[in-house]
Amino acid sequence: MFCKVLLIAAAVGIAAAQYNHGHGHGHAVSSQNVVLHQTHGHAQQSGHDSHGHHVDYHAPAHYAFEYSVEDKHTGDIKAQHETREGDAVKGYYTLHEADGTVRRVDYTADKHSGFNAVVHREGHATHAAPAHHSYH
Repeated sequence: MFCKVLLIAAAVGIAAAQYNHGHGHGHAVSSQNVVLHQTHGHAQQSGHDSHGHHVDYHAPAHYAFEYSVEDKHTGDIKAQHETREGDAVKGYYTLHEADGTVRRVDYTADKHSGFNAVVHREGHATHAAPAHHSYH
């Protein structure tokens, strides 16, 4: 399940980067990185992949995932990093808000504690003054 979510997130990031680059803006930067760690323990059910390598289908899941976008033209700046070892997931994401602050969410999830997140806000909010127009 987590791998599907990660692959979908990576595909969305790639599509967003291609969209921004394809429209002549040239200001978007996107990067994705997914690393899957497979173990070769002794489980009841195992097999071989298409390359003949041993695959343990009941081994605990292990992966590391990173994603970032920086589009200065639209102000879309965000990043995420996540790791999983067995049933324990931990990570963070950052998001640049429209008011100039940066939201950072550090999170963990496991079968004992469930999902837990701590939200931090960095910087000071700034708001643009409304433009006054005089009509003559």
